[in-house]
Amino acid sequence: MNDDNSQRNRWLMWYIMFAVIGIVLARGFWADYQPSEPLPYSAFLQQLNDGNVAQVEVVGNEIRGTLKEPVNGKTEFSTTRVDNALADQLAAHDVRFTGVVENTFLSDILGWIIPTVVFFGIWMFLMRRMAGQSGMGGSGGFLSIGKSRAKVYVEKDIKVTFDDVAGVDEAKEELQEVVGFLRDPDKYGRLGGRIPHGILLVGPPGTGKTLLAKAVAGEAGVPFFSINGSEFVEMFVGVGAARVRDLFEQARKQAPAIIFIDEIDALGKARGAYGVGGHDEKEQTLNQLLAELDGFDSRSGLVLLGATNRPEILDPALLRAGRFDRQILVDRPDKTGRIQILRVHLKKIRLGNDIDVEKIAALTPGFSGADLANLVNEAAILATRRQHNAVMLEDFTGAIERMIAGLEKKNRLINPKEREIVAWHEMGHALVSLALPGSETVHKVSIIPRGIGSLGYTINRPTEDRYLMTQQELENKMAVLLGGRAAEALQFSEVTTGASDDLVRATEIARSMVTRYGMSDKLGQIAYETTRNVFLAQAGEIQQESRNYSDETARVIDSEIRRLLQQAFERASAILKERYQALQTGASALLEQETLTEAEVLAIAQGRDWRTAEKNAAQTGNATAEKTGKGNSNDTGNPTGSPAGSDNGTTPTGKNA
Repeated sequence: MNDDNSQRNRWLMWYIMFAVIGIVLARGFWADYQPSEPLPYSAFLQQLNDGNVAQVEVVGNEIRGTLKEPVNGKTEFSTTRVDNALADQLAAHDVRFTGVVENTFLSDILGWIIPTVVFFGIWMFLMRRMAGQSGMGGSGGFLSIGKSRAKVYVEKDIKVTFDDVAGVDEAKEELQEVVGFLRDPDKYGRLGGRIPHGILLVGPPGTGKTLLAKAVAGEAGVPFFSINGSEFVEMFVGVGAARVRDLFEQARKQAPAIIFIDEIDALGKARGAYGVGGHDEKEQTLNQLLAELDGFDSRSGLVLLGATNRPEILDPALLRAGRFDRQILVDRPDKTGRIQILRVHLKKIRLGNDIDVEKIAALTPGFSGADLANLVNEAAILATRRQHNAVMLEDFTGAIERMIAGLEKKNRLINPKEREIVAWHEMGHALVSLALPGSETVHKVSIIPRGIGSLGYTINRPTEDRYLMTQQELENKMAVLLGGRAAEALQFSEVTTGASDDLVRATEIARSMVTRYGMSDKLGQIAYETTRNVFLAQAGEIQQESRNYSDETARVIDSEIRRLLQQAFERASAILKERYQALQTGASALLEQETLTEAEVLAIAQGRDWRTAEKNAAQTGNATAEKTGKGNSNDTGNPTGSPAGSDNGTTPTGKNA
């Protein structure tokens, strides 16, 4: 409706401008029109000398009048004066002459209009550029500074339904009620219930919050207003509040409707969090949003959906009941959810006969919906590059390795000594992992450089999704992480910088055991550090509050962390000493063919011929090795190179820097 009005006003403005120009030009031409017969000035002088001029009017250089006797049938005349001296000379030579006054009206008008139009065009261009850069946007420039720029999608434009959203069944179930309220408010309100004013979707990036909001609009068949929270805030105080009012006014006119504000934390950050002086524009915008939420009429069928991955910074007034009545967690999917998501994305891909969706889901714990969509796309691109006729399981495996370990760099040249160290290091991780119960299955070991600074990697594959870990499992995990350094020390009697990432992750586990999980006899059942529910924490980052314990306690904490890490290193060293022959064989196999599969690593650990292990496993269909103590859990620290935000997944252990 606003677009129609702006277009009508634009046409009216152009019409008025052309009408004014036309009137001015018409008047100029009319003034230039002479109804009397032009008379040469020489003829006028002759008539004057003959006494035939009855009356004259002198206007500048123009002389108008009437004759006593008509000339050529007309008594009225007009002529233009000629300089007297020149007229006398011309008359002396019997020359017929007349004066002409040049009409400069049109040139004067054009000389005034054209510069004005040019300067007006330059001004409009500069204003639009300034409006675009400052976020005032739209073709209206300053006139549209307070207008909302929410994109409006009508029912025919929303093709997304709940069938297109997989892996978040609990969230879909919560939102089904909203769809029901929008479709049939009388049915769902028969017991006195009302439609929720606001629903906040919270969760890590890439889990499908925006897709869910579109699916609600698609299922309900109502207009969908979509805008980002950052688009409300401008450099001018009061503009954001005006846009909030305009957005809700538009939505009320088309109710029932859905308003979706993505990244609402940019708009709803807690007031008073801006330091000295505050931020008047953000606070006024937030206050206007709160006022609009309070002014909701539950019978109007207007629903506000918000999405954020930073719920901890939102203003408490925004989250209270009566505004955002309901908060829905959209978390990373479990194995069943990953299978559903993969099936949605695999519909568009030509698949090979060996594709097993459950195997792919087992290799991708911790992946979000966006990660899985990217995985399918990467596998299709990789299959195309390899000139396959369909996407095979090996293409998915290669895509997973690229996402969690980085791009393979076969042309990177490393000297033989470093290559040997990397082989022993990675084999140390693999053998310690196979020897300890409760650790992850070794999926692949490689000494091919990947990513930035990674000279080799060991990929561990969990056998199931886990949500709890025992103290023994955490200690085993630290031993696996330090297995690479233990192998270096055992073979070369010295250590390298290759275990830097392993040390960081093992230290994080030990610190969490001591300060968060109460797994230290000396410190007791006390949590010395707490964490907030932060979805945007970086890989391995723990959001901690300020220290609230004494220096003496800090010394004990450091001592206990050192003890746990030393015990884990000694356990790994003892395991590798017992399996030194397998360690030596595995390192030689890596130096020979650079990559070992799951079946080959298991054959080396069991003392069998690793060269025929892969072939035998393919023939028996049992390439997945089983070992004592299945299990995996959420990593205390997310490994470098895993998909953004994943804290439980197929992770490279022992990446050599």
